[in-house]
Amino acid sequence: MFVYEKKLQYPVHIKNPNPAMAKYIISQYGGPDGELSASLRYLSQRYSMPYPELKAVLTDIGVEELGHLEIVGTVVHQLTRNMTVEQVEKQGFQDYFVDHTAGVYAQAAAGFPYSAATFQVKGDVIADLAEDMGADGTTWKGQHSHK
Repeated sequence: MFVYEKKLQYPVHIKNPNPAMAKYIISQYGGPDGELSASLRYLSQRYSMPYPELKAVLTDIGVEELGHLEIVGTVVHQLTRNMTVEQVEKQGFQDYFVDHTAGVYAQAAAGFPYSAATFQVKGDVIADLAEDMGADGTTWKGQHSHK
């Protein structure tokens, strides 16, 4: 069961359209390591987790990623609402605009639509945790790289 609060945890207030920036940020929405994949990855992996405490952690993380999805979607929406034709053309947003206008659509920055094939759920605790760390940019040595 999920409870949805009808407000963003971190409100987004972007005043000026910027389709060029939206082209990059859309990948964080529906790209291979974006928030949609992250939420589904954790929420799916929890079913085969044999430890109740860790199952709860995977559930919490998956729900948190859904919150991130909403924030990123809001950013993309605010960057593309009220665009002028000149902005669409000058900032290279034509390909996206032709198919989705200013709608927020789950895709990678390269234009590929979201696919569940971009993440893995193996049912093996070690394999699943390695997938999670790889998607988050974490290495086995505990180093963290920022995307």
